[in-house]
Amino acid sequence: MTDPRLPAAYLRPGVSSFADFVSEQAPDLLPGRRAVPQGNAGDLAPHGTTIVGATFAGGVILAGDRRATMGNIIAQRDIEKVFPADEFSAVGIAGTAGLAIEMVRLFQTELEHYEKIEGTTLSFDGKANRLAALIRGNLGMAMQGLAVVPLFAGYDLRVGHGRLFSYDVTGGRYEEHGFHSVGSGSLFARGALKKLYREDLSEADCVMAVVQALYDAADDDSATGGPDVARRIFPVIQVITAEGGRRLPDAEVAEVADRMIAGRMSAPNGPRAELPGGERQ
Repeated sequence: MTDPRLPAAYLRPGVSSFADFVSEQAPDLLPGRRAVPQGNAGDLAPHGTTIVGATFAGGVILAGDRRATMGNIIAQRDIEKVFPADEFSAVGIAGTAGLAIEMVRLFQTELEHYEKIEGTTLSFDGKANRLAALIRGNLGMAMQGLAVVPLFAGYDLRVGHGRLFSYDVTGGRYEEHGFHSVGSGSLFARGALKKLYREDLSEADCVMAVVQALYDAADDDSATGGPDVARRIFPVIQVITAEGGRRLPDAEVAEVADRMIAGRMSAPNGPRAELPGGERQ
């Protein structure tokens, strides 16, 4: 018996990739297949900025500031750029905000679709590869200034530790070890993490390190938003361990940010790193 309301393709066993299914049945619905007028369209939409990620002994943390910009204008002060992809992974987005959020939703559906079709979850490397394929599909728009550059993090149950992957606009994926950052403030955030990161960080210390890194990025990059104390807007922080992922409550992030800002009142350039074999300088 057939359902006249649905094409036959929707009623037979399909491929494990939801994106492949859509590309066969309705390719115009995929973000990368849409026609965009010629020329650079990068200034026509809000851009997300800085995402940082760092591993710690029990997992991995992904954090993002809350600012979106259009040129020199602050387009939004409380945008969310860090999203859970599934129970054990998360994505932070930098680049064209609307396309990036759409890509994350497609990625979430891709992972859920695979699990329903195959009856098991995709491996961590498989998830990283699927995200790379979605980015590669957006290459045409990236060449017109509408790039999406995510940072992918999660807990790999197979190897028993947190992992981080960065990407370029062509879909190239690169595993990062320890910590990484993407977006306009990434150079400053990464510089801060170079001084603060230790492999044996506790979860609480790792949270403090990524908040410090975002603060330093905001200190030198106008497109990155720091903790907004007046409006009580603070970074979104996702913690992923062997028990799964969770977003830290705003009140907990606010307490960390308030403590960090209080420390910056006497040391505006941040914590001082030890010099090997010497005293603090």
